[in-house]
Amino acid sequence: MAWNLVTASIVPAHGFPTTLEDSLTKLADMGWTSAASFETGTNLSTNLFIGGVVTENLQKITVEPNGPYRVQGSIPLVRKSPVMSEHGEPLAWKKDEELTVSGVFFLCRCGASRNKPFCDESHEDINFDGTEAADTGSISSRDASYEGTGITVKDDRSLCMHAGFCGTRLTNVWKLVPQTDDAQIRGQVVAMIERCPSGALSYALEPEGEVVEPDLPTELAVTADGPLWVSGSIPVERADGQPLETRNRVNLCVCGASKIKPLCDGTHKDIGFSSK
Repeated sequence: MAWNLVTASIVPAHGFPTTLEDSLTKLADMGWTSAASFETGTNLSTNLFIGGVVTENLQKITVEPNGPYRVQGSIPLVRKSPVMSEHGEPLAWKKDEELTVSGVFFLCRCGASRNKPFCDESHEDINFDGTEAADTGSISSRDASYEGTGITVKDDRSLCMHAGFCGTRLTNVWKLVPQTDDAQIRGQVVAMIERCPSGALSYALEPEGEVVEPDLPTELAVTADGPLWVSGSIPVERADGQPLETRNRVNLCVCGASKIKPLCDGTHKDIGFSSK
C-alpha cells in the first residue's frame, strides 16, 4: 500500500511523531511503503495521521468534466465588489460577505445554477459544454512588456476580464508608463496593477526582473456579476488532469460562456450575466 504525503508536518495523534521524516519511519516500521512528495507554499494545509490513516487536505480546485468546480481543502469563500467613484470608476475592492463552507464543496461554472455560487446540477439540465481552451503555459510566454522608469509593466491581454482598475476617465496604465520618472505616477501605476484581479497586468522593477505580486489572501471571491476570483496561488487542475499555471491572481469563468474556459475572458459583461 503506497501513501503520498504532501505536507511539511504531521499532526500528532495516539503518540505518533510530528515530523515528516519520523512519520515516514513510523510508517515503514508498520510495514507501509511511503511515496513522499515535498512542496512548499501557502496552498498546503496539514495532513492528519490518525489511527493509521493518512488524510490529505490539499487546497486545490479541480474542474469537473462539463460540470462544476470541485474545491477542496476548506478554502475560504467570500463575496467581493468594487468600490466605485462618482464617475463609475473602480477604485478598490471591498469584502461584502463571508460564505460558510468547509471541506469539499462545488461551485457553479455553467451560469445556470439557481443557488449561485454553488452548483445545483443545472449543468446537467442544460447539457453544459464545459470544453476547456485555456492555455496551460506560462503567462511569461504571452505577455507584452512596457518599460518605464523604475518599472516594467507586463500585459497578457488574453486574461483581461475588463474589471477596469487599469484606467480612469482621464488616463490608463499604458499612457502613464512613459511618465514613471515621477515616483507619484509610478506609484499610481503599481496601485492600478495590483488591483487587477485576473493578473493580466503585472510589473517588475527591472526589465528582466522578478514580477512583484500583491500580498493577497488564500481565498475564493465571488465577484458581483463577474468571475470567481482565485487568490493566493491555489492550484487549478483542468478536467483532463492538466494543471493551469499556478498564479497569485486567477479569474475562473462562472457564466459558462468564456471562450478560454475555465478562465474568464470578460464574456460575462457581453451577455449580461448575473451572479444572483
